[in-house]
Amino acid sequence: MAEPGLRERALDVLSEADAREKARKSRAHAAAWRAAREAGQAEAGEAAPPDAPARPARPELLDPREMPKRRRGGVQGRIALLHAIAHIELNAIDLHWDMAARFAGEGLPPGFADDWVSAADDEAKHFGLLADRLEALGSSYGALPAHAGMWRAAEETKGDLLARLAIVPMVLEARGLDVTPGMVAAFEAAGDEESAAALRVIQAEEVAHVAYGSKWFNFLCGRRNEDPKPAFHALVRKHFPGGPKPPFAEAARAEAGLPPDFYWPLVESETVRDRGAGNS
Repeated sequence: MAEPGLRERALDVLSEADAREKARKSRAHAAAWRAAREAGQAEAGEAAPPDAPARPARPELLDPREMPKRRRGGVQGRIALLHAIAHIELNAIDLHWDMAARFAGEGLPPGFADDWVSAADDEAKHFGLLADRLEALGSSYGALPAHAGMWRAAEETKGDLLARLAIVPMVLEARGLDVTPGMVAAFEAAGDEESAAALRVIQAEEVAHVAYGSKWFNFLCGRRNEDPKPAFHALVRKHFPGGPKPPFAEAARAEAGLPPDFYWPLVESETVRDRGAGNS
């Protein structure tokens, strides 16, 4: 029996509704893909990714505007924060497998699929770390509502790889680089070193995901003879109105290949004025 291709592997992950099983399949398929690549037996495959991934019955998915205000402080506050991050990581598994499968046939080097399969593997590991922490604290993934907005970026950019790279890794995942250090500090202050350690792993590995986005965005711009910076600005203004919000983890973003002149010009003018006033 022939080995499944990249798209068949992606379809198996994207079609799995159970969160833990989705993460397990992501890790197993990533390992099998790497082995197939080393053996020279990796194929793109023929399957088409679905319009939307399968989701478990829980958590209840709400419009971002309908989400209840997250509790702050105490065990319940930590559970709410871990649950929100776990939901992001679960969505990221699907986002990266969709990226690898949907755009693998666009004449890109094999390294493109390798990068996004690797990212999906990382996200599955991250989900497992967070799901374990939730259970250790007496909860579980699915116990709280979660927002339904994350897949919208994938839907809006499903026909445009440059836009997908700009919005998913270079805006949404870059935001994680900005906020995770503060979350680590909050868990450390609460004496929850196990959760802080999980977030430190996530922070370190997310830099690479943003770097993959930046690398392939610049690669495609070079192929199309476009200047990456104005191309990025135009795509973010089109698909992510309002732009990114400071404060920014500028060192982590620079490590990932995102210089300040990529994102600061996209910040709303009111925020820029506030920043200037704060620095005077």
